[in-house]
Amino acid sequence: MRIRATVAAVTGALALSAFAVPAAQAADSGSAYRADVAKIRAELGPSAFGTRADAPYDLDVTFSDFKIAKTLKVGTTAPVSTTVTYTMTHAADVDIEAEDFQTGPYLYKGSYTSPDNMLFGTKPATCAATSATTAACTGKIDVLPAEGELLNSDAGSWKGAALALAQNGQDPLAENYDITKVGYADQGGLGGTTVQRASKLTVDASPEPVQKGKTLTVTGKLTRANWETEKYVGLPSGQKVVLQFRKAGTSAYTNVKGIQTATGGALKTTVTASEDGYYRFTYAGITSTAPVSAAGDFVDVQ
Repeated sequence: MRIRATVAAVTGALALSAFAVPAAQAADSGSAYRADVAKIRAELGPSAFGTRADAPYDLDVTFSDFKIAKTLKVGTTAPVSTTVTYTMTHAADVDIEAEDFQTGPYLYKGSYTSPDNMLFGTKPATCAATSATTAACTGKIDVLPAEGELLNSDAGSWKGAALALAQNGQDPLAENYDITKVGYADQGGLGGTTVQRASKLTVDASPEPVQKGKTLTVTGKLTRANWETEKYVGLPSGQKVVLQFRKAGTSAYTNVKGIQTATGGALKTTVTASEDGYYRFTYAGITSTAPVSAAGDFVDVQ
């Protein structure tokens, strides 16, 4: 299931039906909440209704102090979850403790009004009142790469947003449902993060053991997650990688030399064996790809 901006718009009542159940029940609905909130954002988001009369009113709620991890490293299949905190400011007549009031954070790629992709949580946020008109909220963004949520082109900068919806006792499934009595708020540009393709790095120093003064050949491979095939693939040639060494009995690595990847992310270089220790490659990363260091390979120098 790809939760992208191209998700089909639904009628206002159907979109809002996701919030018809009490918050506690919705919090347990997992992926159902996630799919429904994506439809809500697609249908009720910025400029969605235009001059339509059958639209929710603008809920007097704003968001600030949006905080999220600087980067999200996403592999091929494993879910990635990150906590988001934000402040919600609301009018005194907005009952944020009502069972049919919900709020949650999300991320969008590209334009706020017409995003290329969006990422949500699997549960709504929880909020605690800090005054009569403010609340501290905590939610999550859950990235599910195995469900096809990301294209490789989605790697890079994403922006933060939050939404809130107050049903005010209206039942979206009832015949007399009046959507104009429902309040909706949506705000973008609240912060941001970088969603990166996770990377892997291997190293092998040989021969082992080796005589002191002889040549060691160190090889390895740099790969990153392909979100579309759910496999790890080599990065383009020319990626800058550093070979490091840690003397046996110590804890810190020092740089030995810098090299670049060949086709398919292949790495190969030589050094002169001098003492027992560990060799590894380390990669600083780029905007689209997370940094990574290989586990050290021990070499016995005789």
